[in-house]
Amino acid sequence: MSVAANFGPFLPYLRRYARALTGSQKSGDSFVRAALEAVLAAPDQISADHAPRVELYRIFHAVWSPTAAGTDLSQTGESDGSVLQTLSAGTREALLLTAVEGFSLDEASVILGKTPEEVDGEITAARKAIMEELRCAVMIIEDESIIAMHIQSLVEDLGHRVTGIATTRTEAVALARRTTPDLILADIRLADGSSGIDAVKDLLVDFDVPVIFITAYPERLLTGERPEPTYLVTKPFLPETVTATIGQALLFHRERATRSAA
Repeated sequence: MSVAANFGPFLPYLRRYARALTGSQKSGDSFVRAALEAVLAAPDQISADHAPRVELYRIFHAVWSPTAAGTDLSQTGESDGSVLQTLSAGTREALLLTAVEGFSLDEASVILGKTPEEVDGEITAARKAIMEELRCAVMIIEDESIIAMHIQSLVEDLGHRVTGIATTRTEAVALARRTTPDLILADIRLADGSSGIDAVKDLLVDFDVPVIFITAYPERLLTGERPEPTYLVTKPFLPETVTATIGQALLFHRERATRSAA
């Protein structure tokens, strides 16, 4: 089977993972390209012992470098006990692979070249840091009331405050101006036929906040061919997926704010 046929179906999801891991579409897609170039340059290095999706992510991690990408947040400045030092690249990788990408502990251990016990320990450390230190005001843009209430419950259980729920582009802009959120969770399709992406574009003119999009069709937004969201949650979603993605988005946003203020 060709490389394209073997790995092609999983590339949109690797892009999602790489973007969340690096906090950037540009940087994430760059590492995905590097992984594909490594595959094409040495196809004999592909292991038949692993499922294709596991092998693709394993190869990605063979070329991925948090230091080169500028995302080894545990190494930023002097240690002060903050979440930036607590959430090392390893803990973030372990949490994203299992909570967002849906890999088992055994699969994540193959991808990361660690034991399942080590991966489990890193997941526990990441969850603890997110729960204890990454608190913020969250605005939800979602037109399906049941989903909106579910998201609100998840967000509040994490210790965040929900500033409100908007169901249309116009409502979203008005709500943000009234409440000044720290983070936005946005559906793609809204009640009046408008786009959550367009609503967010309007908001980002006035607000510097991380945005997480929620969609049933992530592959449509993960082609790598145009400016696209960095953070995506797939419907139907697991609570752990929302938790991990919120933590990652807040982590990078606060790190950038810290660097800008320095």
